[in-house]
Amino acid sequence: MDRNRLPIAAEGIPFVAGAGAVFLFVYLAGWMMPALFFMALTLFIVWFFRNPERNIPSGKDLVVSPADGRIIAVSHEMENRILRKKRIKISIFMNLFNVHVNRVPCAGRVLEILYNPGRFLSANKDKASLENEQNAVVLETPSGEKIIFIQIAGLIARRIVCRLREGEFVRRGQRFGLIRFGSRVDVYLPTGVEVKISIGQKVKGGESILAILK
Repeated sequence: MDRNRLPIAAEGIPFVAGAGAVFLFVYLAGWMMPALFFMALTLFIVWFFRNPERNIPSGKDLVVSPADGRIIAVSHEMENRILRKKRIKISIFMNLFNVHVNRVPCAGRVLEILYNPGRFLSANKDKASLENEQNAVVLETPSGEKIIFIQIAGLIARRIVCRLREGEFVRRGQRFGLIRFGSRVDVYLPTGVEVKISIGQKVKGGESILAILK
């Protein structure tokens, strides 16, 4: 079965199975209060790892959100670690209640995947972009533009999953990984893009348009 068509992310299945097994054990043992707790915990984990279908917008040069959440930053700044060029940075904060499956922002070829260990500061803080554990994907679009999208661990999120491989060609809106239990995704775009979102706006991964490449 295609893991992307499962109702929950495949990485969540061990958590669901573990909590469900404990629930079954305490229920059969007749411990009703613990059983209610573990039933609620199992249902929460199922809900947290939900993997909904999305309507991926069609159209040339669209960049969609890689994550569900809220836009916490839109700025022009130097990207000093990978491309070393001025870029438009868009940051999306994912709280505990958002869908945590991540999606590719636009079609292209994966040039590099760069993982860096780090701290676990609250993901809505600016310095989380520099200091937290993170996984960066450098993508080249069909027109030759390079964009970066970075999965960043948060205060609770301590496990980044990225299924992409260097050299792989990907589609806009394609699922590529997730971050567990609250986190952040930063996107670095060329300065000439037409930005379509604003700070405070809520977005859906694979569906909401962040920008249009020019």
